[in-house]
Amino acid sequence: MAQRLETHHEMVYGIHPVIELLKAKRRKVVAIYTTRPEPKAWHQVARLVPAYVKVNQVSPKGLDTIAGTTDHQGVVAHVAPYPYRKKEFNLEKERFLLFLDRIQDPRNLGAILRTAYATGVDGVILTQKSSASLTPTALKAAAGLAEHLQIMLVPSAVAGAKMLKAQGYNLYLAALGPQSSNALTTNFTAPMCIVIGSEGTGIARELLSLGTCVQLPQRVPDISYNASVAAGILLFWAATRCGKLN
Repeated sequence: MAQRLETHHEMVYGIHPVIELLKAKRRKVVAIYTTRPEPKAWHQVARLVPAYVKVNQVSPKGLDTIAGTTDHQGVVAHVAPYPYRKKEFNLEKERFLLFLDRIQDPRNLGAILRTAYATGVDGVILTQKSSASLTPTALKAAAGLAEHLQIMLVPSAVAGAKMLKAQGYNLYLAALGPQSSNALTTNFTAPMCIVIGSEGTGIARELLSLGTCVQLPQRVPDISYNASVAAGILLFWAATRCGKLN
């Protein structure tokens, strides 16, 4: 019989998300569920499961019920809540940050976090209001790599940006318009934070005066890159400019 997910536990599903969860060792794993017969990639998960964790085998339909989706790839974990960072980032040690202003699509969020990990981002700031949270969908889109990131929640975009500015971070805001410089000719200087706005409205207007506005070259001015694509390009470019990927 499927075990009900306790209110103080969270769910992670998918082969790579569960593998990275177990590698990171930052969250207590309450239980793991897999199918009978086991999925082909189960051996990759099994070798990482701590001895104290109970592995439950259920039918494929039973796992669909537990996960609430068929997108689980045959593995579901019940775990302790995500360990969000509480203290401010260290200006001397954590010099490359990413700030997401109201990203609402969990798949976009996950894709951006995956890129953040790949480009060496030292920390990520998310807003609590009007933003997607680290749902199982977002964690799967991140291929589990959010488990290795330092992620902080702030009450609002303005509060977060002002905090970073006061600490001494240089903010580079992805924004279209005449006030924006070409990202390819911008001198990205660490300690810095790349700011990506929401899919619909972009970066909050109140933030635009708090840093340098940059935009990616594009074919015509009346379109824009998808938020996760823009984040990927900017993070890669900024990381190479400041020596993160050299």
